[in-house]
Amino acid sequence: MALLPVAMALDRLLAGVVPLPAETIPITAAHGRILAGDVAARLTQPPFDAAAMDGYAIRWADRAGPWRVTGESAAGHRFSGNVGPGEAARIFTGAPLPAGADTIVVQEDIARADAVATLAGEGPPRAGAHIRKAGQDFAAGAAIAMAGERLTPARLALLAAAGHGVASVVRRPRVTLITTGDELVPPGTLPGPDQIVSSNNIMIAALCEAAGATTVDPGIIPDRREALATALLAADSDLVITIGGASVGDHDLVVPVLRDLGADLDFWKIAMRPGKPLLAGTLRGRRIIGLPGNPVSAYVGALLFVLPLLARLGGRPAALRVERLPLTMPLPANGARRDHLRARRTAAGVEPFAAQDSALLGRLAAADCLVVREPGAAAAVAGDMVDCILLDSIGDVS
Repeated sequence: MALLPVAMALDRLLAGVVPLPAETIPITAAHGRILAGDVAARLTQPPFDAAAMDGYAIRWADRAGPWRVTGESAAGHRFSGNVGPGEAARIFTGAPLPAGADTIVVQEDIARADAVATLAGEGPPRAGAHIRKAGQDFAAGAAIAMAGERLTPARLALLAAAGHGVASVVRRPRVTLITTGDELVPPGTLPGPDQIVSSNNIMIAALCEAAGATTVDPGIIPDRREALATALLAADSDLVITIGGASVGDHDLVVPVLRDLGADLDFWKIAMRPGKPLLAGTLRGRRIIGLPGNPVSAYVGALLFVLPLLARLGGRPAALRVERLPLTMPLPANGARRDHLRARRTAAGVEPFAAQDSALLGRLAAADCLVVREPGAAAAVAGDMVDCILLDSIGDVS
């Protein structure tokens, strides 16, 4: 099977993928979720002409004063009377403007002696000063949020103020992680001879959850066909991700087991480094992505394929940011596969690490970007501009 270019593989993976169905949840649980439909205000805000400052509500025609104070309007307790000629009502920020008044004099401009208020400062600059008009923020029926928008803290407050206690949001993608390998033990367990700690599942779960998904991990699956088949068939999710066992060795069972189960493998093996033995397909209507077992290969494969798929399913924008930065060192010509070099940004530009082995988690943890080298790219010198995938932007999608 020929190696598939990265862009072509991604196009095939995303073809026909649409956001998941909507679900209705309380807005108190909706932070970070994606709206499934447009939202209109149920209320008007402010619902009445309201004071923007503490002071006295008067008629503009009587702006020179003095005024006889006939009542008080506070938030939640309006003055039920009418402000007539030569009268004023004490008013506090947020309180309804009394009938008859059309302007507010701030309290710093007033001298008060019992029920008589006189002007002690410059007074209001114009008619209607210091009043928030009814509907100034939004009116009932007005569009206040659109489908596809992320519910930020401010948008949640807007929905609440507009009369909404629930929101219709795109359902979170559900992901099942299937980690295979007789050599693996769970984190926190001391490995025995010939064993290592399973860490890829922790890393991939964190990436998926940063992209808005929920994850289920049934634990380490041994290298036995029946065990892997059982785990694959039991997965009840929108996407099943296998980690490890996707290559061609005698103990790499993912592809043969998927074929035994009747899976439709759309592609297997990508023209990229690291992460060539990546596969995608469907099993009984469920999407499958098989990631390699080497940590960096699994990470890059998830970055380039899992995150865009989860973004599409979750109704979110593409998750990755790319910047063009100058190299701080020369690079040799690239081969036939697209390369992704772990690197870090410096004041002078981007510096790829010397060691790029796909098993080096330490280098991956130290990287804040991946330098992308397209197939057949010519040798580069220091100062040449290169595309860099920014790894510290991934959490922006949660």
